[in-house]
Amino acid sequence: QVHLVESGGGLVQAGESLRLSCIASGRILNIGVMGWYRQAPGKQRELVAEVTRDGRTNYADSVKGRFTIPRDDTLSTVSLQMNSLKPEDTAVYFCYAASGQTYWGQGTQVTVSS
Repeated sequence: QVHLVESGGGLVQAGESLRLSCIASGRILNIGVMGWYRQAPGKQRELVAEVTRDGRTNYADSVKGRFTIPRDDTLSTVSLQMNSLKPEDTAVYFCYAASGQTYWGQGTQVTVSS
C-alpha cells in the first residue's frame, strides 16, 4: 500500500504561480512513476505531468513551458511547480503513484481567477 498526501492548492490570479507537493509513504520502493492528474468540473480527469524513477518526464501539451515536475531520486515526494497560471487550469489536482497498481491522493483544489 502507498499513501499519498497532497498540499499547496489555493486561489490565485491569472499569471501567478503555485507549487503543489505530494508525500508518499508506505511501500514506496516499488513506485515507478509519480505525477499529477487534474479534473475540472464536468470534464474527465487528465494527465498533467509525471516523472519516472529514472527521471523521464511527460507533460500535457496544455502545460508545457509553464509547469515543471522536479525529479526526486527517491520518488517519495513529487512536486508540481505551476507558473503563468490560467483560468483554464482551475481544477482539482490529484497526486498519483504507480507501483503495479495506481494509488491516488485525496486531491487539492486549484482555482485561478481571471
